[in-house]
Amino acid sequence: MTAGPDTTEAPRVLVVASGGGHWVQLCRMRPAWDGCHVTYVTTEPGYRQEVMADAAARGQPAPSFRVIVDGNRWQKWRLLKSLLGLTLIVLRLRPQVVISTGAAPGYFALRLGRLVGARTAWVDSIANAEELSLSGRKAGPHADLWLTQWENLAQPGGPEYRGAVL
Repeated sequence: MTAGPDTTEAPRVLVVASGGGHWVQLCRMRPAWDGCHVTYVTTEPGYRQEVMADAAARGQPAPSFRVIVDGNRWQKWRLLKSLLGLTLIVLRLRPQVVISTGAAPGYFALRLGRLVGARTAWVDSIANAEELSLSGRKAGPHADLWLTQWENLAQPGGPEYRGAVL
């Protein structure tokens, strides 16, 4: 008797980070989503080549890559554009998992992911050694897994400390 075809599908994972340090930290976690259907979302179009080269070097399928507008609390119009872009991405992809290291785009992605039933993980930036980031404080209570990279910032109810990414 032969086994039928494998009907299990790899999870759809949406990984989101702003540019700079948030992106670097997110990329350090790449092996965690090996074997998944991955879509990267960031604010920097130049990261596409890095993502594709890394996947090829590690023998992983080419991931999807999307770029959205970056914004912050002083750029309300840009924040709205970022939210709209992420809304379209989340509604089209229907991710099963959303992972972010921040900042505002990650917060939006995490909240939108929850609305479509995705499991969510927030890893606060290692740059925030004295207190959690604003986006981390806002996103954390809505995440299934809320992590800090500083042991002194861990609290009952979250965030948890499980080590540093960098």
